[in-house]
This record gives sequence, structure tokens and C-alpha cells, in this order.
Amino acid sequence: MLALLEDSTVTKKFKYWQVRTMLVTWVGYAMFFAIRKNLGVAMPGIQSELGITKEQLGIFISLNGIMYGMSRFANGFIVHKFMARNFISCGLFLCAICNIIFGFSSRLTIMGVIWVFHGWVQGMGWPPNARLLPHWIPPKELATKMARWTTSNCIGAVVSIIACSYLATWSWRSVFYIPGTIAILVAGGIWLIIRDTPSSVGLSELSVGENYEITDDKKKKSTEYKQFINKMVFKNPYIWIISIANFFVYVLRFAILDWGLILLKEWKGMALKNAGFMLAAFEIFGAVGILLCGWITDKYFDGRGLHVCIITMIIASFFMFLFWHTITAPAWISLVCLICSGFCIYGTQSLIISAASNIATKRASAAANGLVGIWGYASTIVTGWLFGRLIDIYNWQISFKLIIVTGFFGAIVLTFAWKAKATGYDKVS
Repeated sequence: MLALLEDSTVTKKFKYWQVRTMLVTWVGYAMFFAIRKNLGVAMPGIQSELGITKEQLGIFISLNGIMYGMSRFANGFIVHKFMARNFISCGLFLCAICNIIFGFSSRLTIMGVIWVFHGWVQGMGWPPNARLLPHWIPPKELATKMARWTTSNCIGAVVSIIACSYLATWSWRSVFYIPGTIAILVAGGIWLIIRDTPSSVGLSELSVGENYEITDDKKKKSTEYKQFINKMVFKNPYIWIISIANFFVYVLRFAILDWGLILLKEWKGMALKNAGFMLAAFEIFGAVGILLCGWITDKYFDGRGLHVCIITMIIASFFMFLFWHTITAPAWISLVCLICSGFCIYGTQSLIISAASNIATKRASAAANGLVGIWGYASTIVTGWLFGRLIDIYNWQISFKLIIVTGFFGAIVLTFAWKAKATGYDKVS
């Protein structure tokens, strides 16, 4: 499993650095997420103080998401030319600055420009992690360990939702500049603590099979690397299927994450703090779904996470339908529907990430996840501007039907990848 790790001292050193890298990048990405989705908590206050409509807020969400997707895609290629830890630290620092400036702004134009730029620098978070982690995690363990790591999304959102729900009762502006200040400190810690590869700390690189030799991309011709990316990503039909399916997964996810608080407040009549705890439960059970779905994939499906994704997408869509259908029912019924859908939505998202990394191989994992990401964040066209406009014109209940339909479409798209192998390493010449 691990190349040339024959004595216990070297093995322990590798495990130490593996855990250290996963833990620190986990905290870092949780911080990225904590200062990405705080806008949803601040929206009621922004509407009240500045008179901004839901459609205008939806435009903020859409442009931020589209810019994030473009950035994540572009940085999937750019990151290979830089040290991953530098990329992560710089990205988080710039995100923090954007949050602080946004929190002190009042003009719609300035806030819009800042939030769009914020989407770009947020896109500097995932690609370096997608490149870095496969260097520390063997392919046969990737679904399980990446599942554990991907809980950073959920935990970052939970901390952000709960903490910012309380901060919002004081001032919506504090929802941005207080987390932004903390993020600056975290960015510095990441730069000091992590390293990019095992070889950078005197260890041998991971071996992934007799047909695949780890190479240094800087020593390879750029044309050869482009051909490799072309073959494993852009000419790989399964990467495209995964990418398109990711669009539908993210529609379900962001419909709740971006609009959940204001939805529960206006549609369900809940207090902001109570709505915050309900949305936090959605994220917590999402983390459980990530862990369990990753374990099930490695244990019972031989690493074929896309098979599990089809099942979880169908179940997630069903519970979203129940949430819509029972909105006038007692709050605990809505809670059950939310946590069950969160379990399946986040489980699907995590498996799509690990599937893209394995199918494209670790050398092309950042580029593959860049393509997958740009499709995912294109969903903000639906969950941002379109959803906000529909709510302003019609109502919550009618608008929510659109979200339910997209979930079932996602399950259908994933069936076209049923024959995909667990990894793409056998295609590497």
C-alpha cells in the first residue's frame, strides 16, 4: 500500500504527517466554508436595514457561485504550478479580507463587487486540497478518508450558522467581520503547519500500482501533461457525467444552505435562532451521511461510489418532497425531512468528489474536480437569482417544486455512469 515504508519508524512518520495534513487542511477548509455561506444568515438583516429584495440577494448568490465555479475550474490547472499550502493560505486570507470589507459596506454596488470577487478567491480553497490529499491517501482508502475530510464542509457550515445566528441578533455586519478576522489567523496557521507531499518531509511517495509510476510534473513537458489531462478529464465521459450530475446535487444542497434560514423564518414562522439550529441539524446529519456513505462504498461497493450516489439522490429527493408537502405540519416533521435529505445530499456530494479523484487519477484530480466544481456551482443560477425571483413573484411553496424536480433528474444522470470503474489508474500508460 505504501511504497518503501518497510520499517515502523518510517511508517509512523508517514502516519503522523498524513494525520497532521488531513487535520489542518480540514480546519482550513471548514473556515473557508464558514465565511462563504454566512450571507444566508445575514440576509434578513440586510433586507431590513438596506431594503434589498430577494431577487437582488439571489443575484449576489448566483454571481458569487458562478465566479466560484469558474475560479475552481481555472485553479484546478493553475494550482499544479504552485505549492498547495501557499495557495490555500493566500486564498483564505483574501476571503477573510472580502468578508471584513463586505461587513462594513452599505452600498449595493460595492457589496456586489466584493461578493463576486469573494467567489473567485473562495475558488482557491478546494483545488489545492484536491491536489494535496491524494498524495497522502492511498487510492483504496480515498473514499473513506476523503469522506472524513469532507465533513469540513458541514462542520464549517454548522459553526457558521449557529454562531452567526447569534451574531445576527446583534448586527448582521458582525456576521462578516468577526469570522473574517478569525480566518486570517487560521490562514497563517495553515501556511506554518502543512507540507505538500511526502517527499517534502523526506518520505517516499505513495505507490498506486505497478502500471503507474509517480512523476514530477515540473520535469515533464507541458504538452505531455496537457495530453494527460485531456485523456483523463476532458475526453473521459464519466467525468462529464459526474460533472452534470453534480449540478443537480448542488441545487438541492444550496436551496437549503443559502435560503434555509429565511425560508424557515418566513414560510414556517420560526424564530431566527431556532431556524439556525434546524439548519445546523441538516449539516450535522450531512456529515454523518458523508462518513457512512464513504464507509459503505469502500466496504460493500468496492470503491464504486457512483452506485451509492444513485440511491442517495433518489432518497434525498424523496425527503425534499416530504419537506415541501408537510411544511404546515409540526416542526419536528420538517426537521426529520431536513436531516434525512441532508444525510443523503452530503453523502452524494462527497462520493462524487472521491469518484472524480479516483477516475481521473491523483495527477489529474485537481483538474477533474475543477470541472466537477464549475458544474456544481453553476447551480447557483437556479438557487440564486431564479429562486429569489420566483419567491418574490410567487411564493415559497410554488418555488420549491423546482428544487424537488432537479433532484430526481440528478439520479437519472448518474445512472449513465453505472459501468464506470472504481479508479482510472489502469488507463495510465
